Amino acid sequence: MSTPQLYTKHLVFTLLSLCTLLLPPACGASPEKSPSIQLPSGFTLSIHARIPGARSMALGDNGTLFVGTRGHRVFAVTDSDGNGIAEVTHVIASGLNSPNGVAFRNGALYVAEISRILRFDDIESRLDNPSQPVIIRDDLPNDRHHGWKYIAFGPDDRLYVPIGAPCNVCENDDPRYSAILRMQPDGSQQEIFASGIRNTVGFDWHPETNVLWFSNNGRDLMGDDIPPDTLHRAPYPGMHFGFPYCHAGDIQDPKYGKSKPCKDFDGPALRLPAHVAPLGMTFYTATQFPKAYQGRLFLAEHGSWNRTSPVGYRLMTVRVRNGQAMDYQPFATGWLKGRKVSGRPVDVLQAPDGSLFVSDDKAGLIYRIRYTGQ
Repeated sequence: MSTPQLYTKHLVFTLLSLCTLLLPPACGASPEKSPSIQLPSGFTLSIHARIPGARSMALGDNGTLFVGTRGHRVFAVTDSDGNGIAEVTHVIASGLNSPNGVAFRNGALYVAEISRILRFDDIESRLDNPSQPVIIRDDLPNDRHHGWKYIAFGPDDRLYVPIGAPCNVCENDDPRYSAILRMQPDGSQQEIFASGIRNTVGFDWHPETNVLWFSNNGRDLMGDDIPPDTLHRAPYPGMHFGFPYCHAGDIQDPKYGKSKPCKDFDGPALRLPAHVAPLGMTFYTATQFPKAYQGRLFLAEHGSWNRTSPVGYRLMTVRVRNGQAMDYQPFATGWLKGRKVSGRPVDVLQAPDGSLFVSDDKAGLIYRIRYTGQ
């Protein structure tokens, strides 16, 4: 039996110091019990930091963990002793419009609001007194429906920015909707990279091929089990993945599907259960985890909101081989017990030491998962 299939009945918890206050200066250590999360044998989960509404994450060059939210604040967590324990939580900015997306490049923090992208220069040396942000773009659509954004820099050093559909399902004359845009770091040369994507809030590039992989949330109100949520790959620009005409590669939309058949579009790399709401993801490139996990895609499933029986609320892994997605299986579970939900994973980020950060916007926590072999 492979390592990913070995599950413990109970998790051995590691209690870490964390901030109980969310403003600088540093607060004292305050141990707190970790949630009852089941992991494969040899792994432990601990609470790294407490961030209200923690969503997308990015790492600075000096190890600062930046965290966006769907509220109005952006946070930074520092590990000043180098011991892997969160020491100080800083508020980088407040009064923003759903600053979900964060990305880091050349010493600067990029923050995506609903309709604009900001840049905070030299941020790691100014955590307590950030400079006034540079506005990279302020002309993005201002719809709140699917308006929160995940952003990241690709291997081509361009910033990738998704624009979700401003609806459950609809057509729109503005081609930027239901698409992933990309642009130069200064916001210039904006173009559409991929279309027909209802709502992606997480993507990463394969570490060997540099191909973009992204998650997609399928439409609602077609039942408990259709259409599937999906995982996609986009090896080149100009691909169209079907929304709003076709879902998951072969399911025609009951309203819009008659006008354009599914054969005209690009299908998914992997169909997931409907309504699991896949969000953040990362390819694991470190060696701290056992070999069976190296190269795997870790995917956060935020969980259903309108399904008869809830699904999702977990961390999954996917093995990718020769461009094919396979071996989709759970890695961290326990946030859903019956109909009771204790947490909703949002994003996954590889830490400098090879452990994984996982954000949870319901519990307001950043978890850290390590392999101890015990």
